[in-house]
Amino acid sequence: MSKPIVAVVGRPNVGKSTFFNKVVGRRVAIVEDTPGVTRDRIYADAEWCGIHFALIDTGGIEPDSKDIILSQMREQAQLAMAAADVILFMVDGKDGLTAADREVAMMLMKTGKKVILTVNKVDKPMLPEDFYDFYELGLGEPIAISSVNMLNLGDLLDQIVESFPEDAGEEDEDEIKIAVIGKPNVGKSSLINEILGEKRVIVSSIAGTTRDSIDTPFEKDGEKYLLIDTAGIRRKSKVNEDIERYSVIRAIAAIERCDVCLLMIDAAEGITEQDKKIAGAAHEAGKGIVIVVNKWDLIQKETNTMRNFRKEIAKELTFMSYAPAVFISVLEKQRLKNVLDTAKAVAENRAMRISTGQLNSLITDATMMKQPPADKGRRLKIYYVSQVGVKPPLFSFKINSRELMHFSYARYLENKIREGFGFEGTSLKFVFREKGEKEDV
Repeated sequence: MSKPIVAVVGRPNVGKSTFFNKVVGRRVAIVEDTPGVTRDRIYADAEWCGIHFALIDTGGIEPDSKDIILSQMREQAQLAMAAADVILFMVDGKDGLTAADREVAMMLMKTGKKVILTVNKVDKPMLPEDFYDFYELGLGEPIAISSVNMLNLGDLLDQIVESFPEDAGEEDEDEIKIAVIGKPNVGKSSLINEILGEKRVIVSSIAGTTRDSIDTPFEKDGEKYLLIDTAGIRRKSKVNEDIERYSVIRAIAAIERCDVCLLMIDAAEGITEQDKKIAGAAHEAGKGIVIVVNKWDLIQKETNTMRNFRKEIAKELTFMSYAPAVFISVLEKQRLKNVLDTAKAVAENRAMRISTGQLNSLITDATMMKQPPADKGRRLKIYYVSQVGVKPPLFSFKINSRELMHFSYARYLENKIREGFGFEGTSLKFVFREKGEKEDV
């Protein structure tokens, strides 16, 4: 089920990243750490009182001079407007109300979205004298917090989750929702136009959704699909860093709503840092992933050209070794049918369930082939394994000691499960529990 999105905006040094880290640090992680995801940490799953949501930190904007602070604040606010269900507007309680705060407040009021005004760095129960100046922004009653001391964070999170739209997370379970993601100008909209241009039953086209994407439901061979195009508008006079951040945040918004991501890569450019950021967000969200290498017609072919490009993908996207790659040319209409067929197969793999008997038989054989790790005379024991969830597949391991479950051995077990049952195109999530721990995940 898709999660609501909360974006944290504000000028530099008001404490956005500190708040982000405190909130994210409170969640209970059920997946292993992902090494090799080289991207800015601007996005994470968060949870409060059993309600899950996506949290976006729009920090990192450092003005070169005071002359451009307002223009960069506008860009930051626009990022939030494009992606978020709820906007958390953070100001600095020590600095007091500034002209930049007023500028952004006026923009946020025009969005029609829920905006929560948060005054950070109020480190004592007694409010500062100029606290009430923030009422002038017209965004309702400000909430005083201290991210560093975690003062009033609970009250703020209560208000955030109460502000989510009633229909947040609602979806048609019969549809395969496919998000076409990637950096600008890789051919996302062109691919969608080609897919829809073939013989299809077009249900409707709905532009201007809350996350500024274009949704197109359609049917093929009796299967319902929803294509989510994140290409959207093109804005002029943008520096490269802002374009990248904008495209990543838009991709995150689409990722949260989909079952399968088509990660489009420009064959002529190869895999860029921006591609890695977007790929990392899709991986961490546990979505199905198909790597679509477009503009393959521009590449001069030799005997091992495609094989070498696959090696490059494996090298640069090590955390996504499970994702199949499809090489296409939208312009020349080459291998386009493979894209939708592969996406459907990945969606089916993401929803696949394996019986407990089959799982335990495979894990028993795996532990006999490679002995579990040991430390100080104690050896890891795996008592029982069961699949407890799908989309993505989630496996619960009952073990004697979580400390003995090394990352490398967990990866070995994942590889054995993939060898036995497939799961191409979807990440696998593991939770390890010791005897006596609750089974809920």
